[in-house]
Amino acid sequence: MTKKRLLSGIQPSGTIHIGNYFGAIKQFVDLQDSYEAFIFIADFHAMTTIQNKKELSNNILNVAMDYLACGLDPKNVHLFKQSDIPSVTELTWYFNCIITMPFLERATAYKDAYQKAKEINVGLFDYPVLMASDILIQDADIVPVGQDQRQHLEYARDIAIKFNNIYGETFKLPEALILKEVAIVPGIDGRKMSKSYKNTIPLFGTDEEIKKAVMSIVTDSKRPEDPKDPEECNIFTLHKLFLKGEELLSLKKRYKDGGLSYKESKEMLINEIINFISPMREKRIYYENHKDEVINILKEGASFVKNGITQKMDIIRNKIGVNI
Repeated sequence: MTKKRLLSGIQPSGTIHIGNYFGAIKQFVDLQDSYEAFIFIADFHAMTTIQNKKELSNNILNVAMDYLACGLDPKNVHLFKQSDIPSVTELTWYFNCIITMPFLERATAYKDAYQKAKEINVGLFDYPVLMASDILIQDADIVPVGQDQRQHLEYARDIAIKFNNIYGETFKLPEALILKEVAIVPGIDGRKMSKSYKNTIPLFGTDEEIKKAVMSIVTDSKRPEDPKDPEECNIFTLHKLFLKGEELLSLKKRYKDGGLSYKESKEMLINEIINFISPMREKRIYYENHKDEVINILKEGASFVKNGITQKMDIIRNKIGVNI
């Protein structure tokens, strides 16, 4: 039986954090045996905010090593750089010619930037179209996304429908896969954990970096002896990522009974995080010492993808009329 195709990726725009892991990477690792998985490093997307050669190059390699250290198996997953697939930008142009500016002006990322009075580059404005090309060119069946990214998948579906209506059935409509319990991981300030908010806990940070971030988590002013509602505590929300069963129930009871300080809860969380990432750290060190192996994995992934989409692009070119 042919496996369904899964596709997703992460921008190399900074240090990977635990929100990236539980919101995305863990899903990729868990699903890699069940689907034909295509996982990419979205370096084109990162260029909307990074215009520094050294920073971008380092970030790309770091994200690749992070993916591999977290458990992505290159024998099961096609891991590649977005920029190694030039057909993605070609397809983006075709899509740009059939959609309208008001359609893109509804995008949340654009509206957020506009409301902050930022001067918006064309890449950011066109971001949903490039993402649609990433997804549709691979005939993806499933796209794991965070709850806040659902709109991007809806854009991809809308663009596919419009192209199909104009040129005939060409693209399948992908479905979102969202694990609700980890759809949004809170940062140290209570908002979604995000590099742009500077509220992250680094996945492969040093023990001291992790400790500093966790001890900065915002809490209310309740005293240690006061009963606390665990479901309103950002620390407890993060505990739920690492604790299960009786351990989690026991901690929940301590919150409700009183006698647990936020400081103690943070110290417990620090130990949970460090213990959890320890085996991944060892793999990360291996790849840091074998970067040529990482680069070859990316090249092999790109080669497979390019070979796989050659026929698809010929079909698209024939349908729009540029092949003569």
